[in-house]
Amino acid sequence: MIEVEKKFILTSEQSARLIADATLVGKKEITDVYYDNATYDLTRGDKWLRKRNSRFELKLPIGDNDSGVFIYNELENDAEICRTLGLDDSSPLEAVLKKAGYNPFCVCKTTRTKYTLGEFNLDLDKAEFDDFEYEVAEIELMAESEEYTKAAERKIEKIAASYGLSNEGVRGKIVAYIARKRPQHFEALKQAWGDPHL
Repeated sequence: MIEVEKKFILTSEQSARLIADATLVGKKEITDVYYDNATYDLTRGDKWLRKRNSRFELKLPIGDNDSGVFIYNELENDAEICRTLGLDDSSPLEAVLKKAGYNPFCVCKTTRTKYTLGEFNLDLDKAEFDDFEYEVAEIELMAESEEYTKAAERKIEKIAASYGLSNEGVRGKIVAYIARKRPQHFEALKQAWGDPHL
């Protein structure tokens, strides 16, 4: 399955309207540790390697995100992550990553409240970093394969428009952290992605 998502910063009124129409699934705490190397090879390529609650995941982009809709394939198998990164998978993944120069650069503790809204997943995230918090909402739809991602993207845009949502100037929580706390890293992202994406 392929995750298709769009991020929004909600007003309290928009949040209330969405929640009123949605079904609560649950609330959970997530701790993510994000990894990259000294030249930011992963994040410059919009690839996100994280250890989520002790399990590694690698999010890989599919296509571009010119419309603000992000489409990712998620790998959750250590051997598959190693193969994708061109690494030897004979040791525990954390040791392999360290040997290859991939080190933690961010710890993000998130309180996620999850809803369903028809066929969509709605995640309301409150992320806590060392000295600031960041709140962002995501509307997600899973696509069976790459050929269905454009249809999923159109559906997300349609429901967002029906609630008057705009994602202008919205950053994902880790990009928001990088922008605020890691200026050299953020400059590398700007050069790789171009300012309109940030």
